[in-house]
Amino acid sequence: MPDNPAAETAQDVTAHAEFPGRATVLLMAAVLGAIVAGTAALWAHYGTAVFFETIRAGFAACFG
Repeated sequence: MPDNPAAETAQDVTAHAEFPGRATVLLMAAVLGAIVAGTAALWAHYGTAVFFETIRAGFAACFG
């Protein structure tokens, strides 16, 4: 047992604060899943040409 129990509590609080909460992780996973699903749906509907044209237009705008 440590001499100062408050020191152990402070370490536990610090270690716990470094990791995001479970709800945050689940929310981020849901958002990422929705983005991937939307991308797949648009790709299936419009085909690869739309995506490649968008990427080409982006490169042309950046590197002109």
